[in-house]
Amino acid sequence: MSLNPLSFDLASLQAAYRSGTSVREVIAESLARCRADTHHAFIHVLTDAEVAPLLARLDGVDPASLPLFGVPFVIKDNIDLAGIPTTAGCPEFAYTPTENAFLIQQLLAAGAVPVGKANLDQFATGLNGTRSPYGACRNAFDPDFISGGSSSGSAVSVAKGYATFSLGTDTAGSGRVPASFNNLVGLKPTLGLLSGTGMVPACRSLDTVSIFALTAGDVQAVLGAAAAFDAADAYSRAAQPFGVDFSAGPFRFGVPRAEDLEFFGNDAAAKLFATSVERLKSLGGTAVEVDLTPFLEAARLLYDGPWVAERYVAIQDFINAHPEAVFPPVRTIIEGGRSVTGAQAFAASYRLKALKRVCDAVWTDIDCLLTPTAGTIYRIDAMQADPIQLNSNLGRYTNFMNLLDYSAVAVPSGFLPDGAAQCLPWGVTLAAPAFKDLALLRLADRFHRAETATLGATPTPLASTPPCTGLPSGEVGAAGSGTVRVAVCGAHLSGLPLNHQLTSRGARLIGSPQSAPDYQLHALAGGPVQRPGMVRVTEGGSAIALEVWEVPTAHFGSFVAGIPAPLGIGKVKLADGSEVPGFICEGIGIAGATDITHFGGWRAWLAAGAPR
Repeated sequence: MSLNPLSFDLASLQAAYRSGTSVREVIAESLARCRADTHHAFIHVLTDAEVAPLLARLDGVDPASLPLFGVPFVIKDNIDLAGIPTTAGCPEFAYTPTENAFLIQQLLAAGAVPVGKANLDQFATGLNGTRSPYGACRNAFDPDFISGGSSSGSAVSVAKGYATFSLGTDTAGSGRVPASFNNLVGLKPTLGLLSGTGMVPACRSLDTVSIFALTAGDVQAVLGAAAAFDAADAYSRAAQPFGVDFSAGPFRFGVPRAEDLEFFGNDAAAKLFATSVERLKSLGGTAVEVDLTPFLEAARLLYDGPWVAERYVAIQDFINAHPEAVFPPVRTIIEGGRSVTGAQAFAASYRLKALKRVCDAVWTDIDCLLTPTAGTIYRIDAMQADPIQLNSNLGRYTNFMNLLDYSAVAVPSGFLPDGAAQCLPWGVTLAAPAFKDLALLRLADRFHRAETATLGATPTPLASTPPCTGLPSGEVGAAGSGTVRVAVCGAHLSGLPLNHQLTSRGARLIGSPQSAPDYQLHALAGGPVQRPGMVRVTEGGSAIALEVWEVPTAHFGSFVAGIPAPLGIGKVKLADGSEVPGFICEGIGIAGATDITHFGGWRAWLAAGAPR
């Protein structure tokens, strides 16, 4: 059977398994594609003998029983795969681990099959993909252009259709810039959500493993399988509820001021960003201008401040003993960490803390932040001629994310007419506070699907894949949203006197449905604020206009505690047959009340002249 036309997106792969395709056929095809690569995407492609025991684990297993059954994936070569050398892009540094990285073990347990170790900017130091003795990794669309780094081969291998997903790492943007340049979705998860055990660090306090895939839904599936608390990793954090889900709208998104935007002379990129702003508006977003100055100051601390000392600490013994083995631009950066003093480290730490306080204030007014992922893209020869400055340009919008402890998703936005062979992809990034990964992925998926698109550098249409919905399995899904939906029918409606009791608790309006036609509405007697009472009846009922709000669980108890008798929270049936918690009234409460059911809702009664 020829699998040449098979797309390795998760939906296509799962369909192939349901139709009877064997896992050995799929992995053989993936390996053949990897071995035919001409873009310098790999440092090592697994041999048939190396992959055999990994396939044997799946013998006799029902494909439907594992979330990632038979899914080929690629590993950035600073993450350990047992029995396969880890080089971190430096042959002299190589060692062969006897154990898998914690994260790799999670993915193997979910049924995924590694097929190769990917090329990278040496010691994960760079955003361009040219700093490797294994060859400058070439863009999946035009080999004269950079692929982005440091997770260069990780991105190109997925974009070219060699594997379903790949793992990168991200300290300064390495899980996002390559996604932008290769038409992929790239998740830089919340720090600590994915274990770092078994990863060669760049900046240990700021590193995270990243995920590249063709769709946001595929990223979400991998995140669900991979995320788990690792007690052996001092930086590991258990998943927390992501709170209000803004992905379906309405939502508010931050946009940098015009004076904060820099595209380094790339007018086409500037136009694509303006188009991206309009696309988010069309999805229910309201744009809010954000002063990016404190974010950019935080970004400068990463390389101009003492955090560069972490890169030195990570390979201190090796670089002291073998400085000539390290690429010149990488050596320049890492050796700069030798002279950092404790006083400088503490001073910068204090400054970062102050900047984070200022930057975090934006989240009171917006749900997410939209930025370019990188302002522009460069040819390989141009990058090699000016490796420090051009690389620095690539990190303008990415360097601050981990310093400020934000989550971020890079998503394709369109194409630049810059390539000699064909147009080059370009993308934007959606960012939010820590643990908002799932809401960002869902919004990124809606954004991605808002234009006709194909997957990576393959001909497979995005429209043939399912939308990113629901919760993934595993630790991330177990944390859930951490919110409760509440139906309100009276003074808590938008703009009315008690609505502040919801908004002050971070609640969000998510819809204005009708109740099932089983309720009567009464204007209750007494009280400082005119209130309605909604009572479910067996006959004589009507549909009542409602609003449904999403309230953070942490504040739900205090909200309920403030509700005076005869009102309370019970189950309210909606017109579509579903039930949500909502305001109900005890039967005794309607004594002396006015039946206003025929108005169809509290607002209509107020509009008819009732007292507020």
